[in-house]
Amino acid sequence: MRVLVTGAAGFIGSHLVRHLLASRPDWQVVGLDALTYAGNLESLADLNRHPRFRFVKGDICDAEAVRGLFGSEVIDGVFHLAAESHVDRSIAGPMAFVRTNVEGTATLLEAARAAWQGRDGCRFLHVSTDEVFGSLGATGRFDESTPYQPHSPYSASKAASDHMVRAWHDTYGFPSLVTNCTNNYGPYQFPEKLIPLVLLRAGRGEVVPVYGKGENVRDWLFVEDHCAALLRVFEAGELGGSYGIGGESECSNLALVELLLDLHDEAAGEPIGRSRKLISFVTDRPGHDFRYAMDISKMRRALGWSPRVSLRDGMAQTVAWYLANGAWTASVTTGAYRTFEQTWYATRAGGNEAGEAQ
Repeated sequence: MRVLVTGAAGFIGSHLVRHLLASRPDWQVVGLDALTYAGNLESLADLNRHPRFRFVKGDICDAEAVRGLFGSEVIDGVFHLAAESHVDRSIAGPMAFVRTNVEGTATLLEAARAAWQGRDGCRFLHVSTDEVFGSLGATGRFDESTPYQPHSPYSASKAASDHMVRAWHDTYGFPSLVTNCTNNYGPYQFPEKLIPLVLLRAGRGEVVPVYGKGENVRDWLFVEDHCAALLRVFEAGELGGSYGIGGESECSNLALVELLLDLHDEAAGEPIGRSRKLISFVTDRPGHDFRYAMDISKMRRALGWSPRVSLRDGMAQTVAWYLANGAWTASVTTGAYRTFEQTWYATRAGGNEAGEAQ
């Protein structure tokens, strides 16, 4: 099987590429990424010469380029992860989210639909978020039947893309699936996100901002558990269906930040609790959802999946990775990683491949 992973140089995408190559030794993987601010080829550096992986630089909104990719590669399946995903950025500039998440998804759906006419066995997995469901109170969880009620431009754009994927299935019989996951964490996450931001600021002894009183609650999912869930849904999920994926690890933002700072102190050989003095409460962001949590009963019952990594173990692994990979975070924060893009192509056997340096 040859599968396309969009957003392959992003946080979850880079982990998924590795997971697929390791788990399915007979698969070929094509990675597509526009390499915007959050797409970083250094996150795939160890795969530069992998015989079953090819990277293509391209924008999912570029219909001609996407059609060309499906024309040049016999793609059997798509894992669609490419998206603008940071809520704060969506509040500052919503139209970029509409373009990538809505227009880009429709462009990809149409290219795949045209390429798969008359073919059986193809699958399109659209990876989405639990934020499309809005906000929970102190009790209850989202599930696959929860009505959509997005509260930010980001979640609204993802909700729109979810609806299009389902509409393509219902209208054209398109072989699609949708997953909605809770907050992911792990190595290679872009530093504007909460967990790497906390760790980087703690390492520099800088103020660690926490919105409001830190009472907002999120369910945290280790990225490797998420990748295993995505592969399971792709291979065994019912076409046209949706699946909620979560880590069953709820935590308030303040408790999470305190855990991260304590783990950072422990790993750095400092007195545990020392870095908590860096916490500073800041004005809450507009439309900040109070709580997210996902009921994963369907994943357990229908597909036999459940998360394996506990919150503390996963966070400890994440802290250790960031402490050991300061060069990666420095490259991302300074923009030096752009130079790596040039060496990626230059070090490929035979130089640039068709379409890779567009």
